[in-house]
Amino acid sequence: MKTIGITADHAGYEMKELLRPMLLEMGYNVRDFGTNSTASVDYPDFAHQLANALEMKQVKAGIALCGTGNGMAITLNKHQHVRAGLAWNVQVATLIRLHNDANICVLPARFIDENEAKEIVKAFLETEFEGGRHTCRVEKISINGELKVEN
Repeated sequence: MKTIGITADHAGYEMKELLRPMLLEMGYNVRDFGTNSTASVDYPDFAHQLANALEMKQVKAGIALCGTGNGMAITLNKHQHVRAGLAWNVQVATLIRLHNDANICVLPARFIDENEAKEIVKAFLETEFEGGRHTCRVEKISINGELKVEN
C-alpha cells in the first residue's frame, strides 16, 4: 500500500477532512500532518512537515491545501526534492503530473468545491509522469544554479 501525506492550514482543514476517506478508498495509507481544526495557524509549519516526510521517503506523494494554495506551494517548493504544483482544475492536475512530475498537489481550498477537489486529487494520483522531453526539464529544476543552457 502506498502512503500519501496530506496537510492543510485552517482554510483547507474542512476540505482535507473530506478528502481523507476518498484516499483511503483509493487504497492509500494516509499520513495526516494537520492542522486539526479551523483555528488560525501558519501554513509553513504544516507544509514543512509534509515536505520533510516526502524527502525522507516516508510518503510517496502529498496533497496540501490552503486558501489560495500559493502559500503552501511556495513553502513546499523550498525543499530540494519537492515538486509541488498548484492545481485548480483536473486539466492542471493532470499536466503537473504529465509534464512536471509533481509529487505534491496543492489545492486552493477557498476557490474550489468538494467535488472539484476530489476530481483534481483523483486525476493527480492516477496520472503518470510522461517522461520523454519533460525528463530533462524536470532534472533542471534541482540543479542548484549550475544550469547549462543549450540553444
